[in-house]
Amino acid sequence: PFGNLSDCPNGSRWIMDVFNECAQDSRDVASIVLGLGSIGCFIAAAFPQFYQACRTGIMDQALSIYFLLGWLGGDLLNLIGSFLADQLPLQVYTAIYYVLADLGMLSLYCYYRVKNGGRAFPAPINAAFVFLSVGSLSSLPLLGSASTEDPVTFRGRSLLSAPGDELGSKPFSRTEIIGFTIGSISSVLYLCSRVPQICTNYKRKSTSGVSYSLFALVMLGNSLYGISVLLKNPEPGQGQGDYILHHLPWLVGSLGVLALDVVISFQFLAYREGRPGALEERDALLGEQDES
Repeated sequence: PFGNLSDCPNGSRWIMDVFNECAQDSRDVASIVLGLGSIGCFIAAAFPQFYQACRTGIMDQALSIYFLLGWLGGDLLNLIGSFLADQLPLQVYTAIYYVLADLGMLSLYCYYRVKNGGRAFPAPINAAFVFLSVGSLSSLPLLGSASTEDPVTFRGRSLLSAPGDELGSKPFSRTEIIGFTIGSISSVLYLCSRVPQICTNYKRKSTSGVSYSLFALVMLGNSLYGISVLLKNPEPGQGQGDYILHHLPWLVGSLGVLALDVVISFQFLAYREGRPGALEERDALLGEQDES
C-alpha cells in the first residue's frame, strides 16, 4: 500500500511510497540516500572475501570461526527484528541476504577446514552454530506474533535501524522494548565478533587470506549508516536526546564496530610484509616432510 502523508504533510510522496519514510527536507533525503548507500556496502562486502578465499585456499587459517559466528548471530537477530516489525520487503530481503551471505562464508570456511586437513570443531562451537541456526529461526513465529499486539515498530540493521519514534514524554512500548533488546544483543555480537579476528591476526602476525575490501566496505557502510541516523530529523515533539536514545544500540554497534575495524586496518598495514602465520609455517613443514 502507498504511504500515508497525513502525518508528513510536506514530505516526498515517492519516498513515502517506496521506503515508508517521511522526508520533509534535504536532511531527511540525505539520510535516506546515505542509508541506502550503507545497505549497498553491506551487500557487497562478502564478495571480496569469497574471491580471496578461493584464490588463497587458507580461509580456515585466516579467519576466526568466532568472528563468523558472531557476525551470523548479529544478522540473525536483525532478521528476527525485520519479521517482528513487519518491515518493508526491501528491508526484509536485505536482512535475509545478510544471513545467506554469512552462511555462505561459514560454509566456505568449513570446506577449506576439511580440505586442509583441519581438526573437527570443538563442542562449544558446534553448539553455538546449532543454537544460532536453529534456535533463532525457530523463534521467528513467536516473535512475529508480538507485532500484532502493538502497532509501534522498530527497525533492525536496515534503512534507519531504530525503534518506532515516539514523543519524548511517552515510555517505551512492549514492542519497542523487545526491539531495543534485540538491537542491543545484535550490536554486542557484532562488537564481540571483531575481537577473535584481531587476536587471530596478531597470533599469525599476518593477514594473508583475509580480504581488506571486506572490512573496508563494512567500515564505509557503518560510517554511512551512523551519519544517516544522525542526519535524520526527530519526530515532531521529540527531543534530540530522546531520538538518540531510541537509536542508541544501533549507533553504538555501528560506531563501535567501526573503531574495531580501524584496529584491523592497522594490522593490515603492520603485517603487509610480515612473515607467514604459524599455521602456514606448520603446513609448509609438514608438506616438506611428506615429500621427503
